[in-house]
Amino acid sequence: MTKNKNEVWPLIHAERAALAEDLAPLSEAQWATPFLCDGLTVREVLAHLTAAASLNAVRWLAGVIRCRFDFDQQVAMRLAEQLGADGAETLARFRNVITSRTKPPLPVLAMLGEVIVHGEDIRRPLGSRRDHPIGTLTRLAEYYASTDQVVVAKGRIEGLRLEATDGPFTTGSGTLVSGSTLALVMAMTGRGAHCDELTGDGVEVLRRRAG
Repeated sequence: MTKNKNEVWPLIHAERAALAEDLAPLSEAQWATPFLCDGLTVREVLAHLTAAASLNAVRWLAGVIRCRFDFDQQVAMRLAEQLGADGAETLARFRNVITSRTKPPLPVLAMLGEVIVHGEDIRRPLGSRRDHPIGTLTRLAEYYASTDQVVVAKGRIEGLRLEATDGPFTTGSGTLVSGSTLALVMAMTGRGAHCDELTGDGVEVLRRRAG
C-alpha cells in the first residue's frame, strides 16, 4: 500500500503543476468563467482543489462536525477559506500545495482523480487542453471502474463495455462505448458533455446516467 501511494503522489504533483502553469495567464474575467455545473466559477473550482490538498483527516472531521454532517456545507466552507481576494491569490494558494501530500480520509487515487477531473472541469470552459500521460489516465480509469467511493463511477458503467482508443484501458462487458481514456474518465464521473467525444451503441446510456 505504501509503495502504491508513493507511486501516485508524483503523478498528483505533476498534474497540479501543469494546471497551475495553464492558469497563470488568466485575466480576472477568465477567472470568473462559469464552471459547467454547480454554479461555480473556475476560480472557485481551483480553490476547492487547494482545500482538498490542505485538509487532513482531523480537520476534515472537525469541519464535518462543525457543519452538522452537511457535507456540501463543509465543501463550501473549505472552498471559501482558500478563495482569496482575486484570481492571482487563488492561484498562489494553489501553487503552495502543489507538492502537498495532505489529504482528507480518501484513497490517494481519489486525490489524483480530483486534480485531473476538476482540472478538466476548469480547462474545458476556458478552451484549454492538456495531453495527460496515458499511463496516468489509465491508472485513474481503472480506479474509477472499480469503485463507487467518493463518486459513483462503477455503478454508472454497469452493463457497458468501455474501450479506450488511445491506450490499454478496457473494462466491463455489454454495449460498447469507446473513445479517449480522458473522455471515458470524465463520462464515468458524470460529465455528460464528454459523451460527445465517445462512440458506440452504449453512449446514450452513459449520457443518461451521467446526466
